[in-house]
Amino acid sequence: MKLKVRALASLPAGKHFDGHGLYLEVMASGSRFWRWKYRVGGKESRLSFGPFPEVGLAEARDHLAAARARLRAGNDPAAERKAERRQQQAEAMTFAVLRDEWLALQASVLSLTTMAKARWLFSLASDLDTAPVSSVTAPKVLAVLRKIEAQGHHETTHRVKQRISQVFRFGVATGRAEHDPTSALRGALAPVKVTNRAAIIDPKGVADLLRTLETYGGAPTTVAALKLAPLVFARPGNLRAMEWAEIDLNAAEWRIPAGKMKMRDAHVVPLSAQALVILRGLKPITGHGRYCFPSLLTGDRPMSDNTINTALRRLGFDKDTMTGHGFRALASSLLHEMGWAPDVIERQLAHAERNKVRAAYHRAQYMAERKKMMQAWADYLDQLRAGESVAASKRKTSKPKA
Repeated sequence: MKLKVRALASLPAGKHFDGHGLYLEVMASGSRFWRWKYRVGGKESRLSFGPFPEVGLAEARDHLAAARARLRAGNDPAAERKAERRQQQAEAMTFAVLRDEWLALQASVLSLTTMAKARWLFSLASDLDTAPVSSVTAPKVLAVLRKIEAQGHHETTHRVKQRISQVFRFGVATGRAEHDPTSALRGALAPVKVTNRAAIIDPKGVADLLRTLETYGGAPTTVAALKLAPLVFARPGNLRAMEWAEIDLNAAEWRIPAGKMKMRDAHVVPLSAQALVILRGLKPITGHGRYCFPSLLTGDRPMSDNTINTALRRLGFDKDTMTGHGFRALASSLLHEMGWAPDVIERQLAHAERNKVRAAYHRAQYMAERKKMMQAWADYLDQLRAGESVAASKRKTSKPKA
Protein backbone atom coordinates (compact mmCIF):
# COMPACT_ATOMS: atom_id res chain seq x y z
CA MET A 1 0.00 0.00 0.00
CA LYS A 2 1.10 3.56 -0.71
CA LEU A 3 2.20 5.68 2.24
CA LYS A 4 -0.08 8.48 3.42
CA VAL A 5 1.36 11.92 4.19
CA ARG A 6 -0.62 12.33 7.39
CA ALA A 7 0.71 9.03 8.78
CA LEU A 8 4.43 9.56 8.13
CA ALA A 9 5.16 11.35 11.41
CA SER A 10 3.57 8.63 13.53
CA LEU A 11 4.96 5.50 11.92
CA PRO A 12 6.77 3.13 14.34
CA ALA A 13 10.37 2.02 14.05
CA GLY A 14 11.03 -0.11 10.99
CA LYS A 15 10.86 0.03 7.19
CA HIS A 16 7.67 1.31 5.61
CA PHE A 17 7.45 0.81 1.83
CA ASP A 18 5.71 3.10 -0.63
CA GLY A 19 6.27 1.08 -3.81
CA HIS A 20 8.97 0.36 -6.43
CA GLY A 21 11.50 -0.13 -3.60
CA LEU A 22 10.99 3.30 -1.98
CA TYR A 23 10.59 3.17 1.79
CA LEU A 24 10.76 5.35 4.88
CA GLU A 25 13.10 3.90 7.50
CA VAL A 26 12.20 4.94 11.03
CA MET A 27 15.10 4.57 13.45
CA ALA A 28 14.74 3.65 17.13
CA SER A 29 15.84 7.20 17.93
CA GLY A 30 12.89 8.57 15.95
CA SER A 31 14.95 9.80 12.98
CA ARG A 32 13.38 9.04 9.58
CA PHE A 33 15.13 8.61 6.22
CA TRP A 34 13.91 7.98 2.70
CA ARG A 35 15.71 5.11 1.00
CA TRP A 36 15.40 3.17 -2.21
CA LYS A 37 16.20 -0.54 -2.53
CA TYR A 38 16.98 -1.73 -6.03
CA ARG A 39 19.05 -4.28 -7.93
CA VAL A 40 21.78 -3.62 -10.48
CA GLY A 41 23.82 -6.33 -12.20
CA GLY A 42 22.05 -8.91 -10.07
CA LYS A 43 23.18 -7.30 -6.82
CA GLU A 44 21.05 -5.43 -4.30
CA SER A 45 21.90 -1.79 -3.70
CA ARG A 46 20.48 1.15 -1.78
CA LEU A 47 20.28 4.90 -2.29
CA SER A 48 19.28 7.55 0.24
CA PHE A 49 16.97 10.42 -0.73
CA GLY A 50 17.34 12.40 2.50
CA PRO A 51 15.65 12.78 5.91
CA PHE A 52 11.98 13.30 6.65
CA PRO A 53 10.40 15.83 7.11
CA GLU A 54 13.02 17.90 5.23
CA VAL A 55 12.22 15.71 2.22
CA GLY A 56 8.48 15.13 1.90
CA LEU A 57 6.69 12.20 0.33
CA ALA A 58 6.11 13.93 -3.03
CA GLU A 59 9.79 14.95 -3.30
CA ALA A 60 10.95 11.45 -2.36
CA ARG A 61 8.78 10.03 -5.16
CA ASP A 62 10.30 12.54 -7.60
CA HIS A 63 13.81 11.42 -6.56
CA LEU A 64 12.70 7.82 -7.08
CA ALA A 65 11.38 8.53 -10.59
CA ALA A 66 14.64 10.24 -11.60
CA ALA A 67 16.78 7.44 -10.15
CA ARG A 68 14.73 4.74 -11.88
CA ALA A 69 15.17 6.60 -15.18
CA ARG A 70 18.96 6.56 -14.71
CA LEU A 71 18.81 2.86 -13.86
CA ARG A 72 16.84 2.11 -17.03
CA ALA A 73 19.48 4.02 -19.01
CA GLY A 74 22.11 1.58 -17.74
CA ASN A 75 23.55 3.68 -14.94
CA ASP A 76 23.95 2.84 -11.26
CA PRO A 77 22.53 5.82 -9.27
CA ALA A 78 24.40 4.88 -6.06
CA ALA A 79 27.72 4.57 -7.89
CA GLU A 80 27.08 7.91 -9.61
CA ARG A 81 26.42 9.59 -6.27
CA LYS A 82 29.62 8.18 -4.79
CA ALA A 83 31.56 9.50 -7.79
CA GLU A 84 29.94 12.94 -7.37
CA ARG A 85 30.89 13.02 -3.70
CA ARG A 86 34.45 12.02 -4.50
CA GLN A 87 34.59 14.83 -7.04
CA GLN A 88 33.22 17.32 -4.51
CA GLN A 89 35.75 16.19 -1.92
CA ALA A 90 38.56 16.46 -4.48
CA GLU A 91 37.49 20.01 -5.35
CA ALA A 92 37.32 20.93 -1.65
CA MET A 93 40.82 19.50 -1.03
CA THR A 94 42.78 22.48 -2.31
CA PHE A 95 46.52 22.85 -2.11
CA ALA A 96 46.11 25.37 0.74
CA VAL A 97 44.06 22.88 2.80
CA LEU A 98 46.61 20.10 2.30
CA ARG A 99 49.49 22.51 2.94
CA ASP A 100 47.99 23.66 6.25
CA GLU A 101 47.52 20.04 7.35
CA TRP A 102 51.17 19.36 6.57
CA LEU A 103 52.30 22.48 8.45
CA ALA A 104 50.24 21.50 11.48
CA LEU A 105 51.94 18.10 11.46
CA GLN A 106 55.39 19.72 11.31
CA ALA A 107 54.71 22.14 14.17
CA SER A 108 55.90 19.59 16.73
CA VAL A 109 59.10 18.88 14.80
CA LEU A 110 60.36 22.14 13.30
CA SER A 111 61.49 25.21 15.22
CA LEU A 112 59.41 28.38 15.17
CA THR A 113 61.97 30.02 12.89
CA THR A 114 61.92 27.13 10.41
CA MET A 115 58.11 27.10 10.46
CA ALA A 116 58.05 30.82 9.73
CA LYS A 117 60.43 30.31 6.80
CA ALA A 118 58.27 27.48 5.48
CA ARG A 119 55.16 29.68 5.58
CA TRP A 120 57.05 32.43 3.77
CA LEU A 121 58.16 30.03 1.06
CA PHE A 122 54.59 28.83 0.61
CA SER A 123 53.42 32.43 0.31
CA LEU A 124 55.56 32.69 -2.82
CA ALA A 125 53.47 29.86 -4.31
CA SER A 126 50.09 31.40 -3.40
CA ASP A 127 48.85 30.92 -6.99
CA LEU A 128 48.34 27.26 -6.06
CA ASP A 129 46.32 27.93 -2.91
CA THR A 130 42.81 27.63 -4.35
CA ALA A 131 43.64 24.91 -6.87
CA PRO A 132 42.23 21.45 -6.10
CA VAL A 133 45.09 19.07 -5.40
CA SER A 134 43.92 16.80 -8.20
CA SER A 135 44.23 19.65 -10.72
CA VAL A 136 47.80 20.67 -9.86
CA THR A 137 50.04 19.48 -12.68
CA ALA A 138 53.78 19.78 -13.27
CA PRO A 139 53.29 22.68 -15.75
CA LYS A 140 51.18 24.57 -13.16
CA VAL A 141 53.88 24.18 -10.52
CA LEU A 142 56.56 25.16 -13.02
CA ALA A 143 54.66 28.34 -13.90
CA VAL A 144 54.68 29.33 -10.22
CA LEU A 145 58.37 28.56 -9.86
CA ARG A 146 59.27 30.43 -13.04
CA LYS A 147 57.92 33.66 -11.52
CA ILE A 148 60.33 33.34 -8.59
CA GLU A 149 63.18 32.26 -10.83
CA ALA A 150 62.64 35.26 -13.11
CA GLN A 151 63.56 37.53 -10.19
CA GLY A 152 66.94 35.84 -9.93
CA HIS A 153 66.13 33.96 -6.71
CA HIS A 154 67.34 30.55 -7.83
CA GLU A 155 67.99 29.06 -4.41
CA THR A 156 64.60 30.25 -3.15
CA THR A 157 62.96 28.70 -6.21
CA HIS A 158 64.41 25.32 -5.36
CA ARG A 159 63.38 25.67 -1.73
CA VAL A 160 59.79 26.45 -2.72
CA LYS A 161 59.78 23.41 -5.01
CA GLN A 162 61.04 21.28 -2.14
CA ARG A 163 58.25 22.46 0.18
CA ILE A 164 55.59 21.89 -2.48
CA SER A 165 56.96 18.40 -2.99
CA GLN A 166 56.74 17.66 0.75
CA VAL A 167 53.07 18.65 0.77
CA PHE A 168 52.24 16.42 -2.20
CA ARG A 169 54.16 13.48 -0.79
CA PHE A 170 52.10 13.92 2.38
CA GLY A 171 48.99 13.97 0.19
CA VAL A 172 50.00 10.74 -1.55
CA ALA A 173 50.68 9.04 1.78
CA THR A 174 47.26 10.07 3.16
CA GLY A 175 45.31 9.27 0.01
CA ARG A 176 44.49 12.85 -1.02
CA ALA A 177 46.89 13.09 -3.96
CA GLU A 178 47.68 10.66 -6.74
CA HIS A 179 51.30 11.73 -7.25
CA ASP A 180 53.87 14.47 -6.64
CA PRO A 181 53.90 16.75 -9.72
CA THR A 182 57.28 18.21 -8.81
CA SER A 183 58.93 14.86 -9.55
CA ALA A 184 58.54 15.66 -13.25
CA LEU A 185 60.42 18.96 -12.91
CA ARG A 186 63.88 17.50 -12.54
CA GLY A 187 66.22 19.59 -14.69
CA ALA A 188 63.53 22.16 -15.50
CA LEU A 189 64.93 24.84 -13.17
CA ALA A 190 68.16 26.77 -13.34
CA PRO A 191 70.73 25.06 -11.08
CA VAL A 192 71.77 26.67 -7.82
CA LYS A 193 75.35 27.71 -7.46
CA VAL A 194 76.38 26.25 -4.12
CA THR A 195 78.45 28.62 -2.00
CA ASN A 196 79.56 27.95 1.54
CA ARG A 197 78.90 30.57 4.17
CA ALA A 198 81.86 32.86 4.51
CA ALA A 199 84.15 32.02 7.40
CA ILE A 200 87.75 32.49 8.45
CA ILE A 201 89.17 29.08 9.34
CA ASP A 202 92.97 29.39 9.33
CA PRO A 203 94.56 30.00 12.77
CA LYS A 204 96.35 33.20 11.70
CA GLY A 205 93.16 34.63 10.25
CA VAL A 206 91.20 33.63 13.34
CA ALA A 207 93.79 35.35 15.55
CA ASP A 208 93.40 38.58 13.54
CA LEU A 209 89.60 38.26 13.73
CA LEU A 210 89.60 37.84 17.51
CA ARG A 211 91.88 40.81 18.04
CA THR A 212 89.73 42.93 15.72
CA LEU A 213 86.57 41.98 17.62
CA GLU A 214 88.16 43.43 20.75
CA THR A 215 88.28 46.86 19.07
CA TYR A 216 84.55 47.14 18.38
CA GLY A 217 83.17 50.29 19.99
CA GLY A 218 79.43 49.81 19.54
CA ALA A 219 76.69 49.05 22.06
CA PRO A 220 77.81 46.94 25.07
CA THR A 221 75.32 44.21 24.16
CA THR A 222 76.73 43.95 20.64
CA VAL A 223 80.28 43.89 22.01
CA ALA A 224 79.33 41.03 24.34
CA ALA A 225 77.59 39.12 21.53
CA LEU A 226 80.64 39.47 19.28
CA LYS A 227 82.92 38.13 22.00
CA LEU A 228 80.57 35.29 22.94
CA ALA A 229 79.86 34.14 19.36
CA PRO A 230 83.19 32.34 18.76
CA LEU A 231 83.09 30.75 22.22
CA VAL A 232 79.67 29.09 21.88
CA PHE A 233 79.43 28.87 18.04
CA ALA A 234 75.64 28.54 18.23
CA ARG A 235 73.32 29.37 15.37
CA PRO A 236 73.02 33.17 15.07
CA GLY A 237 69.27 33.03 15.68
CA ASN A 238 69.79 31.15 18.95
CA LEU A 239 72.55 33.51 20.09
CA ARG A 240 70.60 36.73 19.54
CA ALA A 241 67.48 35.21 21.21
CA MET A 242 69.42 33.97 24.26
CA GLU A 243 67.39 34.50 27.45
CA TRP A 244 68.61 34.86 31.00
CA ALA A 245 66.18 32.12 32.04
CA GLU A 246 68.16 29.73 29.83
CA ILE A 247 71.49 30.55 31.52
CA ASP A 248 72.65 28.63 34.59
CA LEU A 249 75.81 30.43 35.69
CA ASN A 250 76.41 28.01 38.57
CA ALA A 251 76.17 24.93 36.35
CA ALA A 252 77.98 26.78 33.54
CA GLU A 253 75.34 25.83 30.97
CA TRP A 254 73.16 27.51 28.38
CA ARG A 255 70.05 25.37 27.98
CA ILE A 256 68.22 26.13 24.75
CA PRO A 257 64.63 24.83 24.80
CA ALA A 258 63.40 22.55 22.02
CA GLY A 259 61.05 25.21 20.64
CA LYS A 260 64.00 27.39 19.65
CA MET A 261 66.03 24.70 17.97
CA LYS A 262 65.98 23.93 14.27
CA MET A 263 64.83 20.33 14.75
CA ARG A 264 62.86 20.86 17.98
CA ASP A 265 65.43 19.06 20.09
CA ALA A 266 66.55 20.76 23.33
CA HIS A 267 70.26 21.63 23.30
CA VAL A 268 72.83 22.34 26.00
CA VAL A 269 75.87 24.56 25.44
CA PRO A 270 78.55 24.09 28.13
CA LEU A 271 79.92 27.51 29.07
CA SER A 272 83.66 27.95 29.41
CA ALA A 273 85.19 30.13 32.10
CA GLN A 274 85.72 32.81 29.44
CA ALA A 275 82.05 32.69 28.38
CA LEU A 276 80.96 33.02 32.01
CA VAL A 277 83.09 36.15 32.42
CA ILE A 278 81.29 37.76 29.45
CA LEU A 279 77.82 36.83 30.71
CA ARG A 280 78.53 37.96 34.27
CA GLY A 281 79.70 41.28 32.89
CA LEU A 282 76.53 41.55 30.81
CA LYS A 283 74.18 40.65 33.66
CA PRO A 284 74.10 44.14 35.29
CA ILE A 285 73.29 45.67 31.90
CA THR A 286 70.46 43.44 30.63
CA GLY A 287 69.83 41.01 33.50
CA HIS A 288 66.66 42.86 34.54
CA GLY A 289 64.96 41.88 31.29
CA ARG A 290 64.15 38.72 29.36
CA TYR A 291 66.86 38.74 26.71
CA CYS A 292 70.60 38.71 27.19
CA PHE A 293 70.95 40.71 23.98
CA PRO A 294 67.79 42.83 23.69
CA SER A 295 66.99 45.14 20.81
CA LEU A 296 68.28 48.68 21.22
CA LEU A 297 64.72 49.88 20.57
CA THR A 298 62.78 47.70 23.01
CA GLY A 299 63.55 45.08 25.62
CA ASP A 300 60.56 43.03 24.43
CA ARG A 301 62.51 41.76 21.41
CA PRO A 302 66.00 40.32 20.93
CA MET A 303 68.60 42.12 18.85
CA SER A 304 68.13 42.17 15.09
CA ASP A 305 69.32 39.20 13.09
CA ASN A 306 71.58 41.60 11.18
CA THR A 307 73.31 43.06 14.24
CA ILE A 308 76.30 40.70 14.28
CA ASN A 309 76.82 40.86 10.52
CA THR A 310 76.56 44.66 10.55
CA ALA A 311 79.18 44.84 13.31
CA LEU A 312 81.49 42.59 11.29
CA ARG A 313 81.09 44.85 8.25
CA ARG A 314 82.00 47.90 10.34
CA LEU A 315 85.11 46.07 11.49
CA GLY A 316 86.11 45.54 7.87
CA PHE A 317 84.95 41.96 7.26
CA ASP A 318 82.82 41.84 4.12
CA LYS A 319 80.11 39.22 3.51
CA ASP A 320 82.52 37.11 1.47
CA THR A 321 85.03 36.95 4.32
CA MET A 322 83.12 36.42 7.57
CA THR A 323 79.51 36.15 8.74
CA GLY A 324 77.78 35.49 12.05
CA HIS A 325 77.10 31.94 10.93
CA GLY A 326 80.76 31.60 10.01
CA PHE A 327 81.73 31.16 13.67
CA ARG A 328 80.24 27.66 13.42
CA ALA A 329 82.36 26.72 10.42
CA LEU A 330 85.39 28.28 12.11
CA ALA A 331 84.93 26.17 15.24
CA SER A 332 84.09 22.99 13.33
CA SER A 333 87.17 23.23 11.14
CA LEU A 334 89.69 23.93 13.89
CA LEU A 335 88.16 21.53 16.42
CA HIS A 336 88.57 18.72 13.89
CA GLU A 337 92.20 19.76 13.45
CA MET A 338 92.62 19.72 17.22
CA GLY A 339 91.67 16.06 17.18
CA TRP A 340 88.31 16.12 18.92
CA ALA A 341 85.96 13.28 18.02
CA PRO A 342 83.67 14.18 15.09
CA ASP A 343 80.58 12.92 16.96
CA VAL A 344 81.36 15.24 19.88
CA ILE A 345 81.79 18.22 17.56
CA GLU A 346 78.64 17.42 15.58
CA ARG A 347 76.60 17.07 18.75
CA GLN A 348 77.86 20.41 20.05
CA LEU A 349 76.98 22.01 16.72
CA ALA A 350 73.46 20.57 17.25
CA HIS A 351 73.48 18.90 13.87
CA ALA A 352 70.53 16.52 13.60
CA GLU A 353 71.16 12.85 14.25
CA ARG A 354 68.96 10.74 11.96
CA ASN A 355 68.94 7.79 14.31
CA LYS A 356 66.87 8.92 17.32
CA VAL A 357 68.13 6.16 19.63
CA ARG A 358 71.73 6.98 18.73
CA ALA A 359 71.00 10.69 19.26
CA ALA A 360 69.65 10.12 22.77
CA TYR A 361 72.71 8.00 23.60
CA HIS A 362 75.09 10.67 22.31
CA ARG A 363 73.40 13.45 24.29
CA ALA A 364 74.23 11.68 27.53
CA GLN A 365 77.45 9.96 26.49
CA TYR A 366 79.21 13.03 25.12
CA MET A 367 78.28 15.75 27.63
CA ALA A 368 81.39 15.33 29.78
CA GLU A 369 83.58 15.35 26.67
CA ARG A 370 81.74 18.37 25.28
CA LYS A 371 82.42 20.33 28.47
CA LYS A 372 86.12 19.53 28.18
CA MET A 373 86.10 20.48 24.52
CA MET A 374 84.38 23.82 25.06
CA GLN A 375 86.89 24.83 27.72
CA ALA A 376 89.83 23.67 25.62
CA TRP A 377 88.40 25.62 22.68
CA ALA A 378 88.14 28.82 24.72
CA ASP A 379 91.73 28.37 25.91
CA TYR A 380 92.90 27.88 22.35
CA LEU A 381 91.16 31.08 21.23
CA ASP A 382 92.84 32.97 24.08
CA GLN A 383 96.21 31.72 22.89
CA LEU A 384 95.49 32.77 19.32
CA ARG A 385 94.30 36.20 20.44
CA ALA A 386 97.45 36.67 22.49
CA GLY A 387 99.54 35.98 19.41
CA GLU A 388 101.03 32.72 20.67
CA SER A 389 102.24 30.36 17.99
CA VAL A 390 100.17 27.29 18.79
CA ALA A 391 99.19 24.26 16.77
CA ALA A 392 95.57 23.23 16.65
CA SER A 393 96.02 20.40 19.12
CA LYS A 394 94.18 19.23 22.21
CA ARG A 395 97.52 18.91 23.96
CA LYS A 396 98.14 22.66 23.65
CA THR A 397 95.19 23.61 25.84
CA SER A 398 94.80 23.75 29.59
CA LYS A 399 91.91 24.70 31.80
CA PRO A 400 92.22 28.27 33.15
CA LYS A 401 91.30 29.33 36.59
CA ALA A 402 87.63 30.26 36.86
